[in-house]
Amino acid sequence: MTTHSKSGTTHSRSAELFERALHVLPGGVSRNTVLRQPHPAYAAFGEGCRLTDIEGVTRIDFSNNMASLIHGHAYPPIVEAVTRQVERGTAYMMATEAEVEYAEHICSRNPGFDKVRFMNSGTEAVMVAIKASRAFTGRPRIAKVEGAYHGAYDYAEVSQAPAPETWGSIDRPNSVPLAHGTPDSALDDVVIIPFNDVDRALAILDEHADDIASVLLDLMPHRVGLNPVEPEFLDAIRDWTRKNGSLLVLDEVITFRSTHGGLQMRYDVDPDLTAMGKIIGGGFPVGAIAGRSDVMDVMNPSGDRYLFPHSGTFSANPISMVAGLAAMKDFDEAAVDRLNVLTERAINGINEAARQAGGRACVTGGGSILRVHMKEQPPRNFREAFLSPDENQRLKAMLDHLFDAGFVMINTCTAMLSTPMTEVEIDALIDACGDGFRKIADMP
Repeated sequence: MTTHSKSGTTHSRSAELFERALHVLPGGVSRNTVLRQPHPAYAAFGEGCRLTDIEGVTRIDFSNNMASLIHGHAYPPIVEAVTRQVERGTAYMMATEAEVEYAEHICSRNPGFDKVRFMNSGTEAVMVAIKASRAFTGRPRIAKVEGAYHGAYDYAEVSQAPAPETWGSIDRPNSVPLAHGTPDSALDDVVIIPFNDVDRALAILDEHADDIASVLLDLMPHRVGLNPVEPEFLDAIRDWTRKNGSLLVLDEVITFRSTHGGLQMRYDVDPDLTAMGKIIGGGFPVGAIAGRSDVMDVMNPSGDRYLFPHSGTFSANPISMVAGLAAMKDFDEAAVDRLNVLTERAINGINEAARQAGGRACVTGGGSILRVHMKEQPPRNFREAFLSPDENQRLKAMLDHLFDAGFVMINTCTAMLSTPMTEVEIDALIDACGDGFRKIADMP
């Protein structure tokens, strides 16, 4: 039985811990995503799809550490594999058999993966993909979709969070910095295009055709609205990159869970490089890029075109390799399909709950990911997904309601499913969303 308490509880162990944290951590945390009012919840332990905090409250975990835990918490095969490896050592200045075995497995999941190289996070994977594409093409610029999140690399985070007062014309969106102090040179080397808008995107790309090393694209970008890319848009971008000597780089850090070989397998597309992370680490830090041999070989010291020296102290460390292999072996096609069916059940159920409650809301997503919007129609791009003050207020109210009702969600009201989940957890979320929609129905 899941228990819960009000999120506004004071004089708790969590409140005391947060007070200590404020003295030694900026904002009291090491990642802003765990913040909530009046203080973060602090985890004690997780088991399966449930997470228990230090106050003893257990909730169903639909965050799964920002989409990185495909089998939930403390999955026994991962625990066993990691325990065995820890007894042998956690990192060496030597290559490992585990790295080779896992590389073979990753390449076997997608026919477009000729070779793979590992790093330590999704951010690093995108960074390496961008640098490899520059090395291969000899060009400086990249293009990316307005509002798309691709990690914390200077170039990848440009226009990650523009606002109406900064984003400029839809015909020529501005390159907007995320962090204060981002150099103009970084902004100048990032071309921003609108999502799912073929004519505008191609017109912008054509203006920079000789300088673009790669187009960086997420096929279902979370921050843009978690709507899948329209096939016509993807085909147009793929054709443009081929015609103009640029590379197509797909960011599947989140969406690799969508099918056995990534969301790209649902489309007739063959990217040059794919960035991955999150679930492929089995709960441990990981990143990877995979793709065409000739492009990947810019990192090959013994190759004919060695143009990009790449290394990393913890890249392909044996803990992440054995944990990732254990996780992905068990996330086979049957497991993928079962989780995707549960996601469809959740999307349909929450949409119906919103309709019945007059909640002025809708749900987007697919492939074991869904996002609840405080909008009546699914947004097609970042500007449509952008929250008005009233929508933001209703979203926060829904998130607080769900947390108090015993559900951990990502702070965009996004849910990431895990394999321990069944119809029981899905139906509980649907019911809780229905209650939430009724609570916020009278809000502005």
